[in-house]
Amino acid sequence: MKKLNLGVKEKFNQNKKSKENIRKSCNFGSKKIGCIIQARTGSSRFPNKVLMKIKNKSILEHIISFLKFSKNIDEIIIATSDLPQDDIIEQIAIENNVSVFRGSENDVLSRYYFCAKKFNVDIIVRITADNPLIDPMLVDKIISGFQFDDFDYISNMISQTFPLGYLVEAFTFQILEKLHYSLNDLESREHVTPYLRKNPKKFKTKNIVAPKGLKRNQWRLTLDYNEDLKLLKIIFDNIYNPGNYISYESVVKLLDSNKSFLKIN
Repeated sequence: MKKLNLGVKEKFNQNKKSKENIRKSCNFGSKKIGCIIQARTGSSRFPNKVLMKIKNKSILEHIISFLKFSKNIDEIIIATSDLPQDDIIEQIAIENNVSVFRGSENDVLSRYYFCAKKFNVDIIVRITADNPLIDPMLVDKIISGFQFDDFDYISNMISQTFPLGYLVEAFTFQILEKLHYSLNDLESREHVTPYLRKNPKKFKTKNIVAPKGLKRNQWRLTLDYNEDLKLLKIIFDNIYNPGNYISYESVVKLLDSNKSFLKIN
């Protein structure tokens, strides 16, 4: 057991050093990049969906494990509610060695703001816990945009070319703070960023487009209903390898070759 633990620690340190070297070459400087995953059990459409199991792991655990392949994320944080029913979310975070923050259930904007403030995050990557196919390479591509210019907001949601289930957005703490203290409408408090997309002239934004031949914005690969879970299980059954993530390209290849799968949901 001692040899195994030392080996895991050594591998962790090597991965950490490799990530630090990559970040230095990317000119992120001292900016801390935090990926905040919003997760709770109280979904009205599909209660406990983040706890549903695929290949003996919960949806949330798959998301965490996939995001750990990112080379640009400094810290993964699960932001859940302060309700007792979400104690299980905190437990999953602890068991998977990621940080956790607990805040308002319905005021998600305040949850993001106080979470980012607590962990001193400069650039926030927002991920929702109903997207178990999230591709860490796509996340890194969005983050990398901040190394070239002083963007306020980078996303693939401004003009959507990726399927539902692959939507990612990143923004600065300064912008998050402005949203938190200036917006009181229910849409903004619940969904955090719609104001940025509705008012592009007020902010410096960038939209990430799917590569040529891989635009599939009509597909639904997120988890809101039981039918979605059935499709996701089929995708995992076909191309998931434990200890690795599922690339977006491999999902496109699978579904293009099996159009009937898309009729499930």
